Amino acid sequence: MRSVRKGGFLTSVAVLACACVLATAGDATAKDPGGSQFDVEGNNDKDGGRTLESRIVFTGATGGSGGEASGTFTPAADWSPPACWYEPKWTPDQFADEFRERWDIPHASGVGEAYRLSQDHYINGKPYEDFNKKEAGKGLWWDAVRDETRAEAGDPAAFACDTRTFWVENGEPPNVENAVTPEVLAQLAYARIKVPDTAVTLAPANATKVNLPTWAWLDKAKFDEVSVTASLDVGGVHIQATTTAKPVSLKLEPGTPDAELYPASGECTINDDGSIGEPYATGKANQDPPCGITYLRSSGDSTFDLQATVTWEVAWTGSGGTGGDLPDGTFGTTQAVTVQEIQAVNR
Repeated sequence: MRSVRKGGFLTSVAVLACACVLATAGDATAKDPGGSQFDVEGNNDKDGGRTLESRIVFTGATGGSGGEASGTFTPAADWSPPACWYEPKWTPDQFADEFRERWDIPHASGVGEAYRLSQDHYINGKPYEDFNKKEAGKGLWWDAVRDETRAEAGDPAAFACDTRTFWVENGEPPNVENAVTPEVLAQLAYARIKVPDTAVTLAPANATKVNLPTWAWLDKAKFDEVSVTASLDVGGVHIQATTTAKPVSLKLEPGTPDAELYPASGECTINDDGSIGEPYATGKANQDPPCGITYLRSSGDSTFDLQATVTWEVAWTGSGGTGGDLPDGTFGTTQAVTVQEIQAVNR
């Protein structure tokens, strides 16, 4: 996983705010608008809670191709998309409204000092004055967003973006790590790509025989490239990136060491037409399959778990002519294979 540098530190305001939450009765909450004290569900991700209050919009294969998707692939390298990032959120007036809403806790106790410090920071000129309303149209307020799924799993990287809400002038790059860029958007889109399952077609289809080559293949129509576009359009910030995954190979693992693979590596490369392997046809009984398995013993009263894993090559393009490669992704499924005993096979 790529390291994430903390853009700042948890200030006394955030610490006091956390303490106030514990001291507050009923449903009242006290949270400094800065830092990473979030509890509002994201308004653009209803299928997994990945982000909190994000303005990023994802389109494309976030639900898979043709409704046949099984899940998100796993990076083949020791890498993962950002667990938290910073993005533009509010104009001065919008941030003022957000600030007042978050501090609308008339019956909470013990929040006076935290509230005063936040007022000084954003209103009273230490360092910002009246939410920078005099700079309206010249910039935006940026805030942290985290991958809530990874936060719930206890991933420390999800809490690394702890810089308080900060002002960025138009055209100026934010001076924090993981500020949203086309590349960061591409990485976030990577995590949203859904690919179809990898249940291969087998011949024989229902049950194969010991020492009989079993042909395996995947159709082009099912395994085509998929892509997700992540875009951000807030105030004067307009950036986007499209991440595209293309299937390049299929790896077979027979579920038993008593088997021979075709090819011997078990890696079946993609054909020129986008398919993987080759369908069995009458007259090919004396041929070795370009992609397949020969089981050398029976599965008895059980079955063998055939693991089929597709490797996806991933690249991205983004605003301003940006682009590049991202780590390959893999996604696999397991299917039960029945292997029956016979005395001999004449080929």
